[in-house]
Amino acid sequence: MSFALPSRRPLVLALQLAFVAAPMLTPALMPAAQAQAAARSYSIAAGTLSRVLSQFAAEAGVLLSVDAALTEGKQSSGLQGSYGVAQGLERILAGSGLEAVPQNSGGYTLRRLPAGSGKEAALATVAVTANSAGQPGQQPKPYAGGQMARGSRVGLLGDLDMMDTPFATAAYTSQLMQDQAAKSVADVVANDPAVRVYRGYGNYAEAYTVRGLPLYADDLGFNGLYGLLPRQYVAVEMLERVEVFRGANAFLNGMASGNSGMGGSINLVPKRAGELPVTQVTGTLHGDSLFGGHVDIGRRFGPDQSVGVRVNALSRDGEGSIDREKRSLDMLAVGLDFRGDKLRLSADFGYQKSKIRQGRPNVQVAAGVAVPTAPDASRNFAPSWSYSDTEDTFAAVRGEYDLNQDWTAYAAYGVRYNKELGIYATPTVNSSNGNATLSRFEVPHEEDVSTGEAGLRGKFSTGGVSHRVSLSASRTNLVGRNAWAMSWPAQNTNIYNPADLAKPGLVFFGGDLNNPQRTADTRLSSIAVADTLGFLQDKVLLTLGARQQKALVGNYAYGSGVQSSVYDVSVTTPSAGLVVKAADNLSLYANYIEGLLQGGVAPTGTANQGQALAPFRSKQKEVGAKADFGRIAASAALFEVNQLSAATNPGTNVYEVSGEQVNRGLELSLFGEASRNLRLIGGITVMDAKLEQAASAANVGKQAIGVARFLANLSGEYDVPGVPGLAVVGRMVHTGKQYLDTANTQEVPAWTRFDAGVRYGFQAGSQAVVLRANIENLADKNYWASATGGYLTLGAPRTLTLSATVDF
Repeated sequence: MSFALPSRRPLVLALQLAFVAAPMLTPALMPAAQAQAAARSYSIAAGTLSRVLSQFAAEAGVLLSVDAALTEGKQSSGLQGSYGVAQGLERILAGSGLEAVPQNSGGYTLRRLPAGSGKEAALATVAVTANSAGQPGQQPKPYAGGQMARGSRVGLLGDLDMMDTPFATAAYTSQLMQDQAAKSVADVVANDPAVRVYRGYGNYAEAYTVRGLPLYADDLGFNGLYGLLPRQYVAVEMLERVEVFRGANAFLNGMASGNSGMGGSINLVPKRAGELPVTQVTGTLHGDSLFGGHVDIGRRFGPDQSVGVRVNALSRDGEGSIDREKRSLDMLAVGLDFRGDKLRLSADFGYQKSKIRQGRPNVQVAAGVAVPTAPDASRNFAPSWSYSDTEDTFAAVRGEYDLNQDWTAYAAYGVRYNKELGIYATPTVNSSNGNATLSRFEVPHEEDVSTGEAGLRGKFSTGGVSHRVSLSASRTNLVGRNAWAMSWPAQNTNIYNPADLAKPGLVFFGGDLNNPQRTADTRLSSIAVADTLGFLQDKVLLTLGARQQKALVGNYAYGSGVQSSVYDVSVTTPSAGLVVKAADNLSLYANYIEGLLQGGVAPTGTANQGQALAPFRSKQKEVGAKADFGRIAASAALFEVNQLSAATNPGTNVYEVSGEQVNRGLELSLFGEASRNLRLIGGITVMDAKLEQAASAANVGKQAIGVARFLANLSGEYDVPGVPGLAVVGRMVHTGKQYLDTANTQEVPAWTRFDAGVRYGFQAGSQAVVLRANIENLADKNYWASATGGYLTLGAPRTLTLSATVDF
């Protein structure tokens, strides 16, 4: 297909520029011996002086003390090229009337250039620093290139540097999200070779697989608390980091209320006010006419800058790249924080409202029918009367108090209220020519969630052994209210030539659509303890711990509200992790950790009716290595993780464990600056996902549904020499063939997608401006992106996104 020209209608804010280029990416590793203080390559776009200094301090790992009044109203042309710390500061400050003065601590203080008298003004300083992990209240700093961080939150253990973590993790920064024009979490994790994206069953919810096992949007974390975020879609404009944990994680995070996450978890970190003020406005155009505007404002207050406020507001509305699919989204997020000598407090308040009209659904394929050829990626086979409205209000508070220099107590609490109403219609293809049937399915849904955690972290030594101890208690309560209704008989359509279907009447009902009643009541509680023992001056780190998990789940009949089943279990899940620092820049690691899912209750009519099965316990074993070459980092992991499932045995009529999927794989990843002006994120996953137990013996040994044997990702940015502020970007995503059924008769072809873009930053009067153009699916390939869940998700067509960001 060719691009459709944008409609002649006003942008929400100013934008528009674009041409597109895809760079040739040829990485080369930098020597491990390169010293941290030596010259390094920077690519910092023009902007306010405060923002440029903040990014430089983060990337250089230097402490910079600044009086905010000195930088107010000043602009910088950014920094491009290779510089030492002193030279970089000098270049950034050129023409500003300011200078950076070295301090005995190794940091720098900003001051006005001395007047003729030589008299210097006194400064009330504010620290701008690239934080290292492991210190209370500090977030892991960005790694070289600024696209990823060198550490992340590791559940119970808190924030850890990647080289000290006995697990596989990845943390993507807000800089990457903005430069890649990411709109949702799915757009961010498209960079991760262990993660793939699909859609929820019968709705428009984003869902993910990590190491081949599902993770639902219900189970995303928000600053370490789970169950607080919108169920179907999370706008990333309010986020500072997207942190991916690869692997089972029940010991670290507890059992997920949405009953997923056996192969990994994702934690979203909200934005906070930085040391330097932020006032940024972005206008976007996505696809044909999906216009958006985003405002990001951050300030710190008080004589010691201890109080911070960060506000993000977003509005999008229009038609994207799929015919007749219209979307609107409004989001407001406010982040507050206080930083005292011993006490740190934060609060987040969020609101998000999303509307989708005629959203393109997933596709089911009838048994015995071959997987159809993917239709035109811009085609919409949804009936005109389908839609989805969601509204979420959420809030969270967190506090930390340093009891002394070694011990910190913390507590966090959050709530969410969700309301959804949708009419869905998922076609089932029943012939190779694309003929399909569909029914109207109407579902109102409401959800109340409250969750909290309290704990203690500390350190001490016994002889020559150091200890980092973590204690935690957590609880989550979730009440879900649902109803449903369905039309009958099914209507005929075709995914290649969709019919214009009249809205059918409803025939079957479950509950009151206007007043949905309680259908689920979930209460999860746990206590956990961990001790990381350090030997040989912390060259060897051994983490041991366990979590006692309790789950009480009540299910209630639609309409009547009569309790239909109770799931009440308790289980202890242990874990062990080992890190051996074989060299200053090389860590070897191993871990054993488990995942937990609710085992289910035997349904009415079975021989063991009402029996609660023990929680499904996955057991992960992993070994790996991580190398930090100063400007680029690499990792490798070998893992094995399993997941159980239950069904009713047709011979005995007993509801029992009847399936086991075992995923064994190799992950290779790298990120950072491969050479001057070139930033890379890439990796591969090679995975053997087999059914080692199945209800039908004929399916034992088959490849698991929706799990490809080979995944590969590579994204890069290249600063064009001789043109300050200009960068070209590119990305490749590959997914191997998948199967839609357990018998492996319905094969989904492998696919490869190429994305490309360009970014240009410049000064326009007193404002810094960054223009971006990004194309997803450059070749306009038609492909089935996923078969996870036993249904097909169609990939997006070629889509152009334009944006303009102005710093005030």
